[in-house]
Amino acid sequence: MTAEEGDLIARVEGSAGIIRLNRPKAINAVTLDMIRAVDKALDRFEAEPAVSVVLLEGSGERGLCAGGDIRGLWESSKAGGDLGEIFWREEYVLNARIKRFPKPYVAFMDGIVMGGGVGLSAHSSHRIVTDRTKLAMPEAGLGFFPDVGGTWLLSRSPGEIGTFFALTGQTMNGPDAVYAGFADAVVPTAVLPELRQALVKLRAGASADEVNKIINSFATGEMAGPVAAKRPTIDALFGFERASEIVDALERDGSDFARSTLKTLGEKSPRGMVVTLKLLRLARQSSSLEECLIREYSAALEVFRSDDFREGVRAAVIDKDRNPRWSPAAIENVTPEMVAPYFLEVGADELKFN
Repeated sequence: MTAEEGDLIARVEGSAGIIRLNRPKAINAVTLDMIRAVDKALDRFEAEPAVSVVLLEGSGERGLCAGGDIRGLWESSKAGGDLGEIFWREEYVLNARIKRFPKPYVAFMDGIVMGGGVGLSAHSSHRIVTDRTKLAMPEAGLGFFPDVGGTWLLSRSPGEIGTFFALTGQTMNGPDAVYAGFADAVVPTAVLPELRQALVKLRAGASADEVNKIINSFATGEMAGPVAAKRPTIDALFGFERASEIVDALERDGSDFARSTLKTLGEKSPRGMVVTLKLLRLARQSSSLEECLIREYSAALEVFRSDDFREGVRAAVIDKDRNPRWSPAAIENVTPEMVAPYFLEVGADELKFN
């Protein structure tokens, strides 16, 4: 099978179906065409008996994927277009497909892994992080929320670790990601080429256990990063049902950690934080990734229509002035009436999970 050069490369090497995100200058940010190309590649690799394992990787030195093509979504939102509806529908269906893919699916989560990159990797059967991994879901800083199944993953992190990462957008290192349930093993970047070669040489029909044995032979065994040590404090400060209660708890605490966290939260969209927390709490009661994706899709359609999304992207990506003017500007001014449209389950029937 020959390579299909372009923004996405899909080819067979040995017994491995390789999916390489190939926009290194954009840290492999995914476009709608790339989402469709990944889906097409999975069709091929699922049907090909010689393919024992799928391997996801990113081109360039900076990371696997910095997220979705947010500039394109911003332009469509400003113009009243429908890219958000189409992009997120196809992306979320692909996220669910990755989780239930019948062959071992190995993601090399090296370097930067954010947003849509998490959706392509953290639902994999075998998730590899490295000493260079910088994984984050910073969507609350864009007037958005952790999507691509992020609410499913974050709601299943230990204690309130997921709540902390969701609201602050703080970056996880490799061991943090393992502890939070976003990854399975830490493998040093320096030996990834050897691990890759071992996976390519797998026998036809190799099992998930065989893949695990190979990965474990390269793994460091690290299971918890620096955030794990802060869990008792995080559990105490983030274990509330309302975002305003979390802010109040941080203000009462007054520690260096609380003050720095308050500063971080002060940069986020108040509406985005309220919506994020409610989605996380609902996700805790959900029984499947698909259920969370349906809820996320409905909320994302409302985000796409919102001024906060356009303002957040403007400040972070377009003008880069880092000075978003949120509406409302304070978390105590976010009313139930503002939040209700995000939870109407509009468009839920558009997600077709096979």
